[in-house]
Amino acid sequence: MQKKTFFRVLWALTKPYWVSEKRGVGLVLLATVVGLTLFGVWLEVQFNTWNRDFYNTFEARDQDEFFRQFGMFAILAALYIFNAVYRIYFQQMLMIEWRAWLTERFVASWLKDRAYYLLQMKDKGTDNPDQRIAEDLNGFVDLTLTLSLGLLSAVVTLASFIGILWVLSWPVTIAGVEIKGFLVWVAILYALPATWIAHLIGKPLIGINFELQKQEANFRYSLVRLRENAEAVALYRGEQEERSNFRARYRSVIAIWWTKMVKTKQLNWFQSFYAQLAIIFPFVVAGPRFFGGAIPLGVIFQVASAFGQVQGALSWFINAYTTFANWKATVDRLTTFTEAIEREHEASTRLGGERGEGEERALTLERLELELPQGKPLLQATSLELQAGEPVLVTGPSGAGKSTLFRAIAGIWPYWKGRIALPKGARLLFLPQRPYLPLGTLKHAVSYPQEAASVPDEDARAALAAVGLAHLQDALARDESWAQTLSGGEQQRLAIARALINRPDWLFMDEPTASLPDDTQAELYDLLAQRLPGTTFVSIGHRESLARFHARRLALRGGALAPA
Repeated sequence: MQKKTFFRVLWALTKPYWVSEKRGVGLVLLATVVGLTLFGVWLEVQFNTWNRDFYNTFEARDQDEFFRQFGMFAILAALYIFNAVYRIYFQQMLMIEWRAWLTERFVASWLKDRAYYLLQMKDKGTDNPDQRIAEDLNGFVDLTLTLSLGLLSAVVTLASFIGILWVLSWPVTIAGVEIKGFLVWVAILYALPATWIAHLIGKPLIGINFELQKQEANFRYSLVRLRENAEAVALYRGEQEERSNFRARYRSVIAIWWTKMVKTKQLNWFQSFYAQLAIIFPFVVAGPRFFGGAIPLGVIFQVASAFGQVQGALSWFINAYTTFANWKATVDRLTTFTEAIEREHEASTRLGGERGEGEERALTLERLELELPQGKPLLQATSLELQAGEPVLVTGPSGAGKSTLFRAIAGIWPYWKGRIALPKGARLLFLPQRPYLPLGTLKHAVSYPQEAASVPDEDARAALAAVGLAHLQDALARDESWAQTLSGGEQQRLAIARALINRPDWLFMDEPTASLPDDTQAELYDLLAQRLPGTTFVSIGHRESLARFHARRLALRGGALAPA
């Protein structure tokens, strides 16, 4: 895929929401926020005029005018407070709307064509997709609005105050050339070189922030892994090893933080010096005119205010550079994530094999070849036909490729050639050896992948009771981490209950009872045969006791799949 420029990628991230069917609310909120931002600039112009009139009352010792200007200040201050509060409020509303839409879009794209699975298996460079969706999208929306509205405010402020500063300026003759708008040119010469220096100092922060976000996400993921596997770690007594692992990952976070701190300190030295000098600079420039009697006291404060606004607008990039560096790193992380997903979507249309429905009720493999990601062959060109209603047992040593064969049939394995013709119109369900139990209620877990609302409670309770989990019948509404609550055997029983509820036409089971004793295994296979008479069972297993439940046996050894 052709590498895109930064601005093209940024536009690709930003544009979709604003042309989507959900854009109406966003556009109204954006117009409101922009209007309040412009109103804020108008208030700053009014404060500039007020500065002149207010300080002139001191020079004129006009107490009545002083109190009148004090009342004017109260009105302007009330409007300023109202504007500041509601501008942030509506900006946060816009953030919620935009982020919600982007999150839905990214999640859908991540799940499409099983990109989430392929990225984890193939693209190790795309770290922590959960962090990119949960945090980077939030940062992108927040920082994009903050920077864009800040830039808008700076541009409008510059346009508003540069005219005021020009009127307040006086001509200066240098080398026989009269220069009009002297204060404007001083502000420009003060700000532009400083902007370039700030860029030179702060540019490394972009890469540093990118790496910091990655290391922070890696550290957080390692903590989540411990929580998900708490029992196994406790049984191994692996606390010391986990602590060492956490320490090593956190040291990486600390190391990059120190790098960021040093570079931020350098930038802060420059920004602080520049900001402090800007406070006194206009008084130094305009002071001689005041002391010479050319301008009154109020005008010098108006000059200082206008100069500060122009200089601040010209210096927007300097003051926002730390935020900009963080935003650029966030955009880069979302960019690489988006490009990785697009690669997987494109790759899904260029698989070496052909997978589709056949004309018969049988499952047909034609010259099927399987490989590992490194290119090592697992299965040589194999052709066979599995008939509907004929239970099949696939055996073979560990690592021979039995589970990979199921993955290819399921359509999630990318390294294969040949053709797989699925039974026409058949519903397939795959039960891996380690069942997946989603977060949520027990009913959600036992109904998966169906929506829990589509399964009557009576059916869920009956399925649980049938597989030996009657003690959980009254826990359907309980919301727990069931992967940690249930034992391995209970989880496999729940997976069998899931098959009873979903009632597939073909059920592929990868050692679904490995954690259960032989007698329980027999009971569950008899239960499946009794409750799902129209289902064709294809099992992977090592126990000889499984043979009596299958009419046909296939063995995968040495790259060949043949009758056992």
